[in-house]
Amino acid sequence: MFDKILIANRGEIALRVIRACREMGIQSVAVHSTADADAMHVRMADEAVCIGPASSAQSYLSFPAIIAACEITGAQAIHPGYGFLSENAAFVQIIEDHGLTFIGPSAEHIRQMGDKITAKLTAEALGIPCVPGSAGGVPDFESAQKAAEEMGYPVIIKATAGGGGRGMKVAQNAKELETAFRTARSEAKSAFGNDEVYMEKYLQRPRHIEVQVFGDGKGGGVHLGERDCSLQRRHQKVFEEAPGPAISPQERKRIGDICANAIAKMGYSGAGTIEFLYEDGEFYFIEMNTRLQVEHPVTEAIFGQDLVREQIRVAAGLGLSFTQEDLVINGHAIEVRINAEKLPNFSPCPGKITQYHAPGGLGVRMDSALYAGYSIPPYYDSLIGKLIVHGRDRDEALARLNRALGELIIDGIDTTIPLHHALLGEKDIQSGDYNIHWLEKWLERTFA
Repeated sequence: MFDKILIANRGEIALRVIRACREMGIQSVAVHSTADADAMHVRMADEAVCIGPASSAQSYLSFPAIIAACEITGAQAIHPGYGFLSENAAFVQIIEDHGLTFIGPSAEHIRQMGDKITAKLTAEALGIPCVPGSAGGVPDFESAQKAAEEMGYPVIIKATAGGGGRGMKVAQNAKELETAFRTARSEAKSAFGNDEVYMEKYLQRPRHIEVQVFGDGKGGGVHLGERDCSLQRRHQKVFEEAPGPAISPQERKRIGDICANAIAKMGYSGAGTIEFLYEDGEFYFIEMNTRLQVEHPVTEAIFGQDLVREQIRVAAGLGLSFTQEDLVINGHAIEVRINAEKLPNFSPCPGKITQYHAPGGLGVRMDSALYAGYSIPPYYDSLIGKLIVHGRDRDEALARLNRALGELIIDGIDTTIPLHHALLGEKDIQSGDYNIHWLEKWLERTFA
């Protein structure tokens, strides 16, 4: 086992990893920019190293600065959290070249699943069901026309190197195709430096279902059920729950076994999430995230397993501490993301926290790096907290979430707490009858 781990991240996820390290008796090293000198993860870690100015490119995304921090502190492994360098294959290769351990999958698997076309071809070869679409990249408009005619409208054009909804456009018919195709390529070039796109059949009312998987790196793998992440705004998740309210035990076992077998065949190591669109009883692969997800706590809640601890164990060569047979769902869990944003435009709202009180009680967990007097810097993502609740069933989880939101106090800035209060009053949310388009349509009606 490692003696010391460096966390190449900030905020609540850095705190999350520090806590796991402390419970395992492992020393933790926090890295931080000058803007994060007073951040909670810096205060909580056993050691802290400033790695650069506020700009992410010069601090949290700097390979040399992070490697140097390892050398200075004697850290043997690096946990990337999520975001930043968590899915950067070049970073993983450099870590390995320096004799350090990356707590995550291999550079090869990150590259393989990071390119959308390669990921889809890999998924098909592994027996994972996929959305009908182009066989590979679509190089020109004439090829796009042919592909659209073959699969039928509507279609969606996606950047092969994309993420977060960028480089993604829908064409409802042939008349809309050219504008959508050229816009997607332009956005992809601007955002990722790569204008290659591919096409898929556009599903009308799907849910976003993701399956949590874990590989031991030795040919073994398990799944930890699914999460429903359908409530999204501009492809950014807002509200996540597990298990999915629309998924039957039979469907859960079927898709879970497919995913667990796939990562076992890959020889995958560590945590991963295989994401699907789900419609009319069918699952369609969209991508695989080769890292820990923001919403991993809902899975931890219903299975009683510490996923960060398992990441560390697997990276240290110890394998998983549980088998598939050990994984039995207990109750229902929901997570809502609390962002420092001003409604209704969701514009970033950095500033000083004048008062902070986290909710508590049975089945309530608040993952946040906030404290009274802390100033949220304007340089990073607006996510400032995750409120997670667990109940014996979905109704109890919803009631507990409503109560916990009422206890949560964050003064000094605007947040998305009022959004979640409003959502809990909607019948579709109460019944679990929603899809990936529901939230944006609701926002249009509510804030028109």
